[in-house]
Amino acid sequence: MDSVLAISRRGFLKTAGMAAAAAMIGGGMLVPAPSRAAALDFVGQRQSSVYEADAKVYKIRKSQDNPMIKKIYGKEGFLSEGPLGHTSHQLLHTYYYDRSAGVKALKAKGVQLKV
Repeated sequence: MDSVLAISRRGFLKTAGMAAAAAMIGGGMLVPAPSRAAALDFVGQRQSSVYEADAKVYKIRKSQDNPMIKKIYGKEGFLSEGPLGHTSHQLLHTYYYDRSAGVKALKAKGVQLKV
């Protein structure tokens, strides 16, 4: 069995990675140009139809055009100091609290948690 090629794990992974990359890169080159153009044309048509459908369904497409937002941030509105004001920051900003220590303590007690 001396004729069997000895290859290390690192060598195998390197070769397998290069083969996978070659397959991914070369796979797109095998597609004939007309079908690639047809696929791109289909994507363009799909995008335009989605935009048209959204325009028909949603009358207000931008948040800054929403009349309720304009009223809230208006001169006499609740957040009249503006979108980046102190009150809006206090009310609309979210905070992160690290609760991993409590979860670890529960797991140490044997509590089964569903995540």
